[in-house]
Amino acid sequence: VQLVESGGGSVHTGGSLRLSCAAPGYTTCSYNMLWYREPPGKGREFVASFVHSSGSTEYADSVKGRFTVSQDNAKNTVYLQMNNVQPADTAMYYCLGCGKWGQGTQVTVS
Repeated sequence: VQLVESGGGSVHTGGSLRLSCAAPGYTTCSYNMLWYREPPGKGREFVASFVHSSGSTEYADSVKGRFTVSQDNAKNTVYLQMNNVQPADTAMYYCLGCGKWGQGTQVTVS
């Protein structure tokens, strides 16, 4: 299983980005997906999770009300919509599914 992330980049404070995590050919890997991030000089921290069977989502307090996680079954892809981003959101973002980490995608907010 290989998770492929995309969508990172540089954005101004208050802007938006949408990260994607695809599991080509592995439908069930997108069923339960977690997003983590690693800010510069800090450890990896939980951001959000999605559970397909219940449709439930969970978010870190720091992103509640700003980030939304969703799934596209047909594309075996999970998204992290990031709105009203802040400089504190600057980090490398990783998805975790089927016990595998994505390669990471950098988000820089200035």
